[in-house]
Amino acid sequence: MYKQQDESADVIYYNGKIYTMDQNMTIVQSFAVKGQYLIDTGTFDEMKQYGNSDTKYVNLNRACVIPGLIEGHTHLLKFGEVSMQIDCFWKQKEEIFQQLREKADTLCPGEWIQSDFGWNNEVWEDKSYPTKEELDAVVPDNPVSLGRCDGHMLWLNSKALELAGITKDTPNPQGGEILKREDGELLGCVSDNACKLVVDKIPPLTEKQMEEALLCAQNESFKLGFTSVMAMNVISSHIRCMKKLFEEDRLQLRISGALGALPGEADDLSWKSYYKTGPEIGLYEKHLSIRAVKYFADGSFGSQSAALYEDYTDRPGYRGKLNHSDEELYALVKEAYSHGFQVITHAIGDRANRQVIDTYEKVLGENSGADHRFRIEHFQLVTEEDVDRIRKLGILPGMQAIHAPRSAPMAERRIGKERAARSYASGMPWKKGVKVIGGSDSPSSPANPFWGIYAAVTRKDQDGNPEGGWFPENCISREAALRTYTDWAAFGQFEENIKGTIEKGKLADFVILDRDIMECPVDEIKDICVLKTVLGGRCVYEHI
Repeated sequence: MYKQQDESADVIYYNGKIYTMDQNMTIVQSFAVKGQYLIDTGTFDEMKQYGNSDTKYVNLNRACVIPGLIEGHTHLLKFGEVSMQIDCFWKQKEEIFQQLREKADTLCPGEWIQSDFGWNNEVWEDKSYPTKEELDAVVPDNPVSLGRCDGHMLWLNSKALELAGITKDTPNPQGGEILKREDGELLGCVSDNACKLVVDKIPPLTEKQMEEALLCAQNESFKLGFTSVMAMNVISSHIRCMKKLFEEDRLQLRISGALGALPGEADDLSWKSYYKTGPEIGLYEKHLSIRAVKYFADGSFGSQSAALYEDYTDRPGYRGKLNHSDEELYALVKEAYSHGFQVITHAIGDRANRQVIDTYEKVLGENSGADHRFRIEHFQLVTEEDVDRIRKLGILPGMQAIHAPRSAPMAERRIGKERAARSYASGMPWKKGVKVIGGSDSPSSPANPFWGIYAAVTRKDQDGNPEGGWFPENCISREAALRTYTDWAAFGQFEENIKGTIEKGKLADFVILDRDIMECPVDEIKDICVLKTVLGGRCVYEHI
């Protein structure tokens, strides 16, 4: 083959087992890189034509290479921010209390103590929601706000409730609940949109703290093999900080941002300001795009705020709440789409999923033929009819396989085995030919993609539980599981033409692993270690 003068490679990688993840699942031995891009793939002999006296040759020593992984659903700033807060993640109460005591000793009375994601009543002996009195006994003089691991409930002490102006007479806001005891007194927990009453009173991060959180999240992402992320619920201040760090060359991670606030957070209506100018695509040499808007249709199973058609098994007479009326959600989706934005909506319960599908169908019926790539995040409790409808409409489910085995006992208590069997079921859309987008929802779950792939393939958690897998009929293949973090995730960001596979002309984003992800014993998938992460031809992480 004739070699163009400008096709000389900077680096040629050879002697590897390289899963390109192209449509044919082609495996090659070698590829050539020039600048940020892949020149070609094939045999080493074929790649040699791109070499010259300045070309560097890297022997992969038969290592496994895959495309740079794409985290399809993360709360990027929060992912970094939690490292700056007390660590409540799945901790026992006494461990949490000890951290609170230690933190309070370093603060003045009145200063907030918080943890945005972490505690999980499902790992406690008493699985009831916790109380304000428990926190009051440990920290009486500092307001305390501790987020449940799902991000849909806050555990508060009396000081926090007082500062938020929450009393037993405060009405529940639309799409939120102030939990009370049977006698009508405050329990000390609030869910979803009720969280806003508290969050509005907590001082926001300083610019320096925000930078620290983003850079921490970037470093952790690189260690895990991520070269791209879908950052959910970004607001104007986050975007300004990202742009500053990109301009200073301190941020290299590829970020696709979805505008919107988390449940309960102060909403600066960033999408409204973006509607005036439209999406931002491919800034900083294809490192930052803001082209999506994210809404919340409901809450979560763990916080009993997911909207169901039938009662919660463990709370008779209660079915959760929709965050929006049908008319409100339609107006939101229509407005975002009319301004050129991809729409992403969080939906957990079957009622919420049906509301979102109905809304998308109505909007798309008014705009037939458009390449919309609307997404439903979590797509958790659904029916086969729901799956058939999203396939027909071209709706993409973003599903976090790691949630399934970790939430199994809780889900069965909340909604019973019959409904649990069709929850968190990535296998349902995959078997019908629907592209599933993978991710972790970090920091609500560990970000490790190999734990996520292992969970998708086995329906087990990282400890190998439950034995035999949780409703194993919902397992997916290794290839499909890897695609949820590569080409399918890229498709979900409108970026399949530049990333997600190792192919000629695409960005040189790839990861070298310590074992063969497609051939190693299945129980070893969760133990895979990233040896090197390369982004745009540049090594951004190397295991020492």
